[in-house]
Amino acid sequence: MSLTLPGAPLSGRPAGVFNGDVTAPPHLLYFEPTPKRIRVEFGGETIADSTGAHLLFETGLLPVYYLPVADVRMDLLRPTDHATHCPVKGQASYWTVSAGGRTAENAVWGYPDPIAPWLKGFVAFYWDAMDAWYEEDEQVFGHPHDPYSRIDVLRGSRRVRVSVGGTVLAESERPMVLFETGLPVRYYLPREDVRLDLLQPSDTATWCAYKGRARYWAYGGEDVAWTYEEPLHDAERVRDLVCFFNERVDLEIDGEPRQRPASRWS
Repeated sequence: MSLTLPGAPLSGRPAGVFNGDVTAPPHLLYFEPTPKRIRVEFGGETIADSTGAHLLFETGLLPVYYLPVADVRMDLLRPTDHATHCPVKGQASYWTVSAGGRTAENAVWGYPDPIAPWLKGFVAFYWDAMDAWYEEDEQVFGHPHDPYSRIDVLRGSRRVRVSVGGTVLAESERPMVLFETGLPVRYYLPREDVRLDLLQPSDTATWCAYKGRARYWAYGGEDVAWTYEEPLHDAERVRDLVCFFNERVDLEIDGEPRQRPASRWS
């Protein structure tokens, strides 16, 4: 969850209320230094190694690391003719990365003459185009860790019932309830309380920067649930449990139907 994603304090449409008139423009930028050492690897080379990285928070987007040019192996970068324009950041120039016999086209960008002057002298990398990212000496996945995001996993006893079209897929009174900043509450259930015989293993796999690699279960041809079999430390308490998309199933908590939330998984 970022400060500028939907529902967040600086999104323009916060989920909560302030005790004063706090407004944000439709397209907000917030640039903040991080105390972490950030490293980027590609083709067996360390492309960037910086203790001066910044996080750019931008309306509707996950935060992005911007690294000082002085901390980037510019000798491994080749400028290209590709360019894009952002109305609040300016005209972006691009570089292709070549290392270890491999190439990532237009994988790096920067703003030589930015509208937001503090972006000058920094470049950013497409996360998935690189081989590995490190915060200090820990590899991170999916996207940068957001200092304004938090995960709490709490043991619960409320009765959770999951169904689709009247078919019960799970029923449990021993959920682990996961609260993650800005996201719907998620109920992780023991496998013994889930009708796994009605679910089909899916080929889908995703990475969460805080929870790890998820593999999915489908029902009726749609991914409806997931499991973290080797979770990162923030999600250790939900290891091997099954969680259903609130957005794609009918969820009852203590007999009360819950409305399907609107999110990017709806």
